[in-house]
Amino acid sequence: MPASPEAHPSGAPHLGPHVVGTRVVVRRVVRRPGAEGGPGEVETGPSGGPALTDVLGTCLAWGEGVCVVQPADGEPVTIPVADIVAGKPVPPRASVRQRVSAREAEGHSFVLFPDVERRDVGEWVLRSDPAPIGRLYKRANSALAMGDPGCSFAEAERAVLDFYAERGRDPMVSVEADGDVEAAFRERGWVPHPHGEVEFRLGSLVAVRRARRGRGRGLGVVALEGDRDERVHVVVPGTAEPRAEGRGAVHGDWLGLNGLRTRLEHRRQGLAGEVLDALLEWGAERGAMTVWLHVESDNPAARALYDGLGLAVHHVTRYLVPGDAG
Repeated sequence: MPASPEAHPSGAPHLGPHVVGTRVVVRRVVRRPGAEGGPGEVETGPSGGPALTDVLGTCLAWGEGVCVVQPADGEPVTIPVADIVAGKPVPPRASVRQRVSAREAEGHSFVLFPDVERRDVGEWVLRSDPAPIGRLYKRANSALAMGDPGCSFAEAERAVLDFYAERGRDPMVSVEADGDVEAAFRERGWVPHPHGEVEFRLGSLVAVRRARRGRGRGLGVVALEGDRDERVHVVVPGTAEPRAEGRGAVHGDWLGLNGLRTRLEHRRQGLAGEVLDALLEWGAERGAMTVWLHVESDNPAARALYDGLGLAVHHVTRYLVPGDAG
C-alpha cells in the first residue's frame, strides 16, 4: 500500500506514522499565535531565516496533518506536519538508576561488608577486612578510587599506599575502567590485577522478578543470618555445607546481591534460581526498587544469565596494583 502524502514531511524522511510510540526529536518552525486559533506567521530567526525550535519526547500520534509529541515534562505538543523541517527517532532515555555516577552506584556496596575498616579520603574510600575468612575479597580490601579525593592525586595515592602498608596488605585500587583516575594511576606505574575487571550491573527489581516468574521449583530455600533488616544470608541446605547460597543487603531502595554460588555437584538443578528468588522477595519486602550486583567480565555464563534477567551494565570497575607488586 503506497504511503499517504502526509507519511512524512519532505525535510524529515525518518518521521511518519511508524514512529508513534517511540522517542523522537522534531525540529519545527516557530509561528506567532494566529487569529481565531489558526496558524500564525512564521517568526524570523537570528540569521534572518525562519525561527526554529526542537521538541524531544515520545510521539503519541501522527495523522490528519499533525504530529503529537509528549515531552518528559509538560503537556503534549501538537505540531503541524507542514511545520516540521527535520527530525528522527532517538534512543530511549536512560533510566534514572542508569544516570547515577559510578561512585554513587558503588557506594551502595558498603553495606555488604559491615565489618570492613574504612578510611575516607574525600570521596575515595580505603577498605580493609581486619579478619578475613578464606581468600581476601578484592572489593573489601581495595581503595574505591572514584570521585573527588579532596586533595592532589599524589597525596591521595600516598594515602592509599600508607593505609595498606600500615596493615601489612598489598595496595590495590578499584577505579572506573578507562576513566581519568585509571589513566592517572597508569601514568604512575600501576597495572591491572589479573581477573580484575568487573561489571556493575543493575536493573528494576520488579522487572527481574517478572523475568523469573514461573521458573522457581520450591526446593526449600531457607533464609538465615544477618539482622534481616539490612543484610541476609540465603541457603539451600545440604548435609554438611549449603548446596547453594547467596547474600543480600539493602541500602536505601537498592538491593545488592553478593556471593551467589552453587556447589559444583549440585549445579543445573535450579538451586541458584531459588536463592535468587528468595533474595529478590526479601529485598522487595523492604522496599527495594533497584537490584544490582558485580560480575567478572571473564564469566560469560553469568553475564548471559544476567542479560536474560534485564540486568544491564552500568559501568565497569578495574582493579589496579602497583607495577612492582609482582
